[in-house]
Amino acid sequence: MSDIPRRSLTRTAKLVGLPLGHAGRAAVGLGRRVGGAPAEVIAAELQTRTAEQLFAVLGELKGGAMKFGQALSVMEAAMPEELAGPYRATLTKLQEAAPPMAVERVHAILAEQLGPRWRTAKFQSFEDLPVAAASIGQVHRAVWRDGREVAVKVQYPGAGAALLSDITQLSRVARLAGAWIPGIAMGPILDEVRDRMSEELDYDLEATHQKVFAKAFRDDDDVFVPDVLAHSDQVIVSEWVQGRPLSQVIADGTPAERDQAAGLYLEFLLRGPNRASLLHADPHPGNFRITSDGRLGVLDFGAVNRLPHGMPADMGEIITHILAADEAALGATLRRAGFIRPGVEVSDAALLNYLRTFVEPFQHANFTFSRSWLRSVSATIQDPRRERFLVGLKFNLPPDYLLIHRVWLGSIGVLCQIGGTVPMRDLVFAHVPGIDEDAVPPPN
Repeated sequence: MSDIPRRSLTRTAKLVGLPLGHAGRAAVGLGRRVGGAPAEVIAAELQTRTAEQLFAVLGELKGGAMKFGQALSVMEAAMPEELAGPYRATLTKLQEAAPPMAVERVHAILAEQLGPRWRTAKFQSFEDLPVAAASIGQVHRAVWRDGREVAVKVQYPGAGAALLSDITQLSRVARLAGAWIPGIAMGPILDEVRDRMSEELDYDLEATHQKVFAKAFRDDDDVFVPDVLAHSDQVIVSEWVQGRPLSQVIADGTPAERDQAAGLYLEFLLRGPNRASLLHADPHPGNFRITSDGRLGVLDFGAVNRLPHGMPADMGEIITHILAADEAALGATLRRAGFIRPGVEVSDAALLNYLRTFVEPFQHANFTFSRSWLRSVSATIQDPRRERFLVGLKFNLPPDYLLIHRVWLGSIGVLCQIGGTVPMRDLVFAHVPGIDEDAVPPPN
């Protein structure tokens, strides 16, 4: 592969082929069922083949298509368990790998970005085979001129055009996307990918974000952010992060490893706004490692939320009022902060009843996140027969909270994949401003 497939017709045909391919396989399956094949065997085979096609197409196209797949991978924990298996393994691949660029193309980009003598002037050694390839770039392992092991991230040529094309085409076929992975709302994921697209293409901006995080967490006991050694608009060279991918902990970690990983992951996301005035906004597992000395290694800073004053204090007030069951104060805060628009009629009691579902982890000294818990929450708030579903439709997300909300949902999805037990209440109370601990009842 020498480039991202950029021709609009080619990319569109591949993307549209996802739901069409599923429909074709379903028709064949029906034929086999009529012929006497067991329904369970046909269903399992159908899901597995659909998963294989999903990885092949999204991985080959990279760009927005693969980023979309990575976003889906974060929320697979909300899927019904009977559907999750085939897709879980496939979407995990999208967190770590995709077909690489041709070696000659990589060399040409590095010569353009780092100078014609890049290989001898910048590096002691450089591995031509990438160790990771993701949505808009791939990573090579190398040794910097001072002897440090480094990661060299190279952006795919045509990434910008591919992103724009993919988002447009995925939006057109999103109404058919329920056939790919049932139970996941595609629209909001596409909206977020589109909103963050231009920033993630700017490697100079990403390097700036990474430098801020590296300075804020330098010599930290729990977090390792690699230093940036060189960068351009299409290349970033940073310290190598050696460690066990979070996806491996999700796949086969022991209970102790899961608890450690979940605690490190959650606390890093909570600490970022106060330490660096930035929220890491790409929470999928492929961006994290557990290092040999027990720290969380953090990769990829293309998507961040700038929070110069840290997390908004309104968040802490809202949590306080829910835990204290103070209906009037909760309603007033939600309306003042813009979560309920002027003129929208909904009772304070209904708002409290709706939001109680989300603060259950804060009611316990320790809480174990699980796929079954997340599925139960999803079923509760997405059942149109229940009042909570109608209340949820009346909520508005103010612009300042949009990305915070997306990161929070994504991180909960990842925590449920990890399946660890964490001191959720203590961590949230320690890092989210505005919480009045004296006003809330003790943990269960």
